[in-house]
Amino acid sequence: MTDKAATPLELPIVKAELTDAPLVPAPITRKHAAKVVVQLEVTEVVKKMADGVDYTFWTFGGSVPGKFIRIRQHDEVEFHLMNHPDSKNPHNIDLHAVTGPGGGAASTFTAPGHETVFNFKALNPGLYVYHCATAPVGMHIANGMYGLIMVEPEEGLPAVDKEYYVMQGDFYTKGAFGAPGLQPFDMEKALDENPSYVVFNGSVGSLTGDNALTAKVGETVRLFVGNGGPNLISSFHVIGEIFDNVYAEGGSTANKNIQTTLVPAGGAAITEFKADVPGNYVLVDHSIFRAFNKGALGMLKVEGAEDKKLYSGQIVQKIYQPEGSTVQEMPMSKTPLAAVASSKDMRLELGKTLYAQNCQACHQAEGQGIKGAFPPLAKSDYLNADVNRAIGVVAHGLEGQIKVNGELYNSTMPKLKLSDEEIANVMTYVLNNWGNKGGEVTPAQVRSAQATASSH
Repeated sequence: MTDKAATPLELPIVKAELTDAPLVPAPITRKHAAKVVVQLEVTEVVKKMADGVDYTFWTFGGSVPGKFIRIRQHDEVEFHLMNHPDSKNPHNIDLHAVTGPGGGAASTFTAPGHETVFNFKALNPGLYVYHCATAPVGMHIANGMYGLIMVEPEEGLPAVDKEYYVMQGDFYTKGAFGAPGLQPFDMEKALDENPSYVVFNGSVGSLTGDNALTAKVGETVRLFVGNGGPNLISSFHVIGEIFDNVYAEGGSTANKNIQTTLVPAGGAAITEFKADVPGNYVLVDHSIFRAFNKGALGMLKVEGAEDKKLYSGQIVQKIYQPEGSTVQEMPMSKTPLAAVASSKDMRLELGKTLYAQNCQACHQAEGQGIKGAFPPLAKSDYLNADVNRAIGVVAHGLEGQIKVNGELYNSTMPKLKLSDEEIANVMTYVLNNWGNKGGEVTPAQVRSAQATASSH
């Protein structure tokens, strides 16, 4: 009997496996439709937006994005939406995979402490967004109420080695990027489409460091990429990779050899590529200030043997000195007042956030730098030999050749618009990480170092 001829009473019952990003449920191997029971709980929870920054997220399943749901074309879905008794707001769900009023929203208006149920049949294969559609809809989405549902085609998806779930969202907080404490939602910023944060998977750093995605050379990687919005379009790109296949907007037709793919707000894409060369690959929204200044940055770490015919690495490094170069300044408008550290531990925490905002793009997450371009901060003889000199570099910028750990560097260090308190915090963080000598830099030391430098 075919899927289309089956009736709900004849279908086997399957409880849906739901996963938190970046994990996805296992591919569906059954060759028949089923009655799939999905149970999804809405919770309103305070979680980390960035180091030192918290936010009250409204969630499908306790995290942003919401749980990944995986079903098969022609499945009959029994959908249960539960709203936790501690919630302060009613919620519902609009699944773009549903054919019916509001994508299910009309049937799932759920008050705190209540549960609603509706059924739908998965008619069309594809990768679809779901989100809350309770008024004010934009605010519910902006607080993190979105996720992805994959409706696999009857024949299934081609087998790959790794699958991951990555979803972008823009967030609107009263404080600017990095302003510490519990940040409230700012409706005016949302209406102006001017987010404080643009992030993958609900927070700055969700896909970096220990949270980075992983693969091995020779493996094929599939990324289920969504964009919850509520406002911005994503220009999704993996630096150093070319997508072999992109199923644009979550559809069934693959475009090949794609560098960057647009993912609209409320849309999705499936990207696939083979990992040929080992190294670290950066995931970004290629509206690039969002990546390096608002948080839309992740990492894929690929391990395995090198193939110098595919990628040689640097083979020549020499001095090139054009005319007209000068120290650049990086203006930072509307910078929030720096929090005043009351202890070394607090200084370290604040410094970690400042490092991610201002330094990590060049000097890298673990201070390793980029050979031939940006000197390492890890075990840096230049830094450890003279902390006051390093303070001057942060405060005033640097141009010209220096030697760090036996290597020559001749790039420009921009002048950063940081307060004495912020310089003290970020210098303390760097000194106490990656094999450096430790200690604490104070704002008084920063002022003294700058006064000494300006007198010479």
